[in-house]
Amino acid sequence: MEIQADRTIDLRLALGLTWLTIGWMTIEGAAALWLGHASDSLLLLGFGVDSLLELVSAFVLLWRLLAELRRGATEMRTEQAERQSAQIVGYTLYLLVVLIVVSSGYRLFVSHVQTDTHESAWGILIGLTAKIGMPLLAGWKLKVAARLNSRALRADAMEAITCGYLSLVLMVGLVATRLVGWWWLDSVAALVLVPFLIKEGREAVRGEGCCQK
Repeated sequence: MEIQADRTIDLRLALGLTWLTIGWMTIEGAAALWLGHASDSLLLLGFGVDSLLELVSAFVLLWRLLAELRRGATEMRTEQAERQSAQIVGYTLYLLVVLIVVSSGYRLFVSHVQTDTHESAWGILIGLTAKIGMPLLAGWKLKVAARLNSRALRADAMEAITCGYLSLVLMVGLVATRLVGWWWLDSVAALVLVPFLIKEGREAVRGEGCCQK
């Protein structure tokens, strides 16, 4: 009985963190996409798309948590929701990889679009906020995921870690592009994320990297 009560507390904590993520990603994604469109920055656009995918991930996780909290779900139903939500989150990571590779390739070899660094200061501010906040949020999620033995919550936390890493790439890329003016740097910096995203997406889809109680 006490174990079940502790699990309910952790589920509600995970639910609160998920709602926090939804609010954060909505604001961050909208701002990054607007600034990315205004400045033709692939880094900012990629950051905005990543925020939208994290928003999708958060809503999937919300469904998984509510499935257990509201239905008094059986272990089988909980595991099914867990598996399905982890796979969906994993596929969003694969989608982000495709978007980054295609966009970077197009800009490097076809369009040679120059990034307008006029909006860089705002982009750097967005990146700095994410760099500070996302690792803290991810760390909290990972602790709760370990107690709940939740692959879905762990995969969602990995997306938050990716966001924190991408924010660092974003800041460095924007600063370097503004100072040096290399048109290709924005796209190359975005490609740095690809191996990490593939690894985390594969683990989520296959059910690997599961947290243990």
